[in-house]
Amino acid sequence: MTAVRAHTRQTHSRQTRTQQAHPRKTHPRQAHHRQRRHAHDDAPDTTAEFRRIASLPEGPAKEALRQDVVRAWMPMAERLAGQFRNRGESAEDLRQVAMLGLVKAVNRYDPDRGTAFESYAVPTVVGEVKRHFRDHLWGLHVPRRVQELRNRVRTAVQELTRTPDGRTPGVADIAEHTGLSEEDVRSGMEALESYSTLSLDAELRGADDGYALVDTLGSPEPSYDRVVQREALKPCLAALPERERRILYLRFFCDETQGRIADRMGISQMHVSRLISRTCERLGEEVDAEAARPTRPGPGGD
Repeated sequence: MTAVRAHTRQTHSRQTRTQQAHPRKTHPRQAHHRQRRHAHDDAPDTTAEFRRIASLPEGPAKEALRQDVVRAWMPMAERLAGQFRNRGESAEDLRQVAMLGLVKAVNRYDPDRGTAFESYAVPTVVGEVKRHFRDHLWGLHVPRRVQELRNRVRTAVQELTRTPDGRTPGVADIAEHTGLSEEDVRSGMEALESYSTLSLDAELRGADDGYALVDTLGSPEPSYDRVVQREALKPCLAALPERERRILYLRFFCDETQGRIADRMGISQMHVSRLISRTCERLGEEVDAEAARPTRPGPGGD
């Protein structure tokens, strides 16, 4: 047993000296894989493909290689899109937007800059998704600055609501927490309700009879237009010859038929019809001409 242990120690000693004298060579690809560590399993090594893409001229071969790289990185884009789920947009639409960002990243990436592709692709894909939310999912057009104020106010409200007292923070509390002015806080709070709109057919809260928001909206009052038209016609009617003015009065104010008007005036019904048509046409032209005339400044006006 003692001889075996001595032989084992001698063998181990010889192997150690051999390894020190002749260190084991590592294949370059294996060394590359040991040095290259990804935070996620969906980050493939496409360094060689990007080098080939950079060396190829524009054409079918280069485009096909780009498509291969896009397919290799699609799992990463899908993972990034999943981070934005449950925010009012369908998973498939988010996936399509993320894929668009991935295609842009592949087309624009320059391996000679020395940056790993995932370091360039991740902010590109995430930025594309955020841009989609900013430009397409707001019910109202809100300036980008106000959108940013909204996000800061929303985050501050969430953080301040977690306090032990649980009270709802006011404008002054949010301003102190964020360093914003109270005016900016109010703008952000107003934008909180602008992300999505309420349908006009939505039933009002507390209404049991189907009373909807559209029922609260006013409608144009036709009588206002009649007043304007009547006032515009007054001077034109006053300038008409007596016979034409009387015919219009009997027809439109007394609701007389053309036949009875013809008997009263001692003319034919056809003549009455022609006079009514011609007079109404002339009145319309005079009113339109008066409306198109520039307004004269009042006393003391410029």
